[in-house]
Parts: sequence; C-alpha cells; structure tokens
Amino acid sequence: MTSQGPSEGENNPSNSGAKSTSAPVKRREPEVQRAAVALPPEGLALAERLPEAFAAHKVEIGAAIDEVVCRVPADHLVDVCRQLKDDPTFGFDYLRLLTVVDYVEQDGEFEVVYHLYSMTHRHKMMVKTRLPERRPSLSSVTGVWRGADWYEREMHDLFGVEFNGHPNLVPLVLPDDFDGFPGRKNYPLNDYEEW
Repeated sequence: MTSQGPSEGENNPSNSGAKSTSAPVKRREPEVQRAAVALPPEGLALAERLPEAFAAHKVEIGAAIDEVVCRVPADHLVDVCRQLKDDPTFGFDYLRLLTVVDYVEQDGEFEVVYHLYSMTHRHKMMVKTRLPERRPSLSSVTGVWRGADWYEREMHDLFGVEFNGHPNLVPLVLPDDFDGFPGRKNYPLNDYEEW
C-alpha cells in the first residue's frame, strides 16, 4: 500500500500540535461540470408552446438538463400556475415539489422553485420566481394545487417566505417557539467547524 502524503510520524504541519498563525483557509468550492441540456421530445414541444401562451406574463423560458424552466415575475405566479394546470395543452396536475434556494449572498434574493408534472402528457417543468431578502412574500398556490399546503408551510418554517392567502400557515417541521430560519445560509450553526 502506498501513501501520497507524509505518514503519521513524518513532518506534517497538520499534526505538529502548533497552532497556525496564518488566516483560516477558505473552503474551496467543488468544481462541478454542468450537464448538457438534453430536453426530451415532449420537453422541446412544451418549450415551443410556452412563450406564446404566456407572453402577457413577461416569462423567460429556458432549460436545465432535461426540464423546461419558466421564470415568472412573482406578481404573475398564481395566474401562470393556474393556466399551466387548467389549460389542457399543458395539464400540469401534479406539484412534485416546492422549494426555496438561498441566493442572498450572491444576489440578495431567494428563488422559489415549483417542480411540476403532467400525468396526462408525461412532461415536466420548473417554474421559478425571485423574491427579495427583506420580507420575502408571494401569493400561495394552494388554490391551484392543494398539495402545496405542506410544502409552503415547510418553506415558511425553513426560509421565512410568507405565502399570502395560505389557509393555515402554521409551523410544520419546527416547534412554534423556534427562533430563526435554519434553511438560510446565514443561519448560525452552533458548534460546527469546517473540516
């Protein structure tokens, strides 16, 4: 068996017992190669129909790997979602997932992402909208998909996003008296050190 670095008894600054006087090393972000966009035929057809159907809502259509992505202004979100569900051309009858991504450090915003699927047409897509860090709020989509109920409650618990019009926005995963939003990148992790 061969070793690439010094063995335990050799000169190794990490086990010398002396404290380093240099500044802490910033964690290097992993290098991740981006996957090529590879929309299936139903995704390509969907991407062609969306711009015309939602021209009045100022949407941006793109793709990420094998899914169509529709960026929507927050004030148009419910109208776009309702049309995506009710229009038989699209038929997005299933909300697979709703999540929030913290882009506060880079852009000062949160991104709310709705992962949709059509059981009839067997196509999928994401609807994304951006919210400012201060007072992140948008309209609830529980009137469109009842399954959004628990997802919105969870995202409210973890990120502090207010879903206006939600029928019962009470904590789902955290105790009532929990202070802060642990899904946010700036939430302090007590007794945690980078390794």
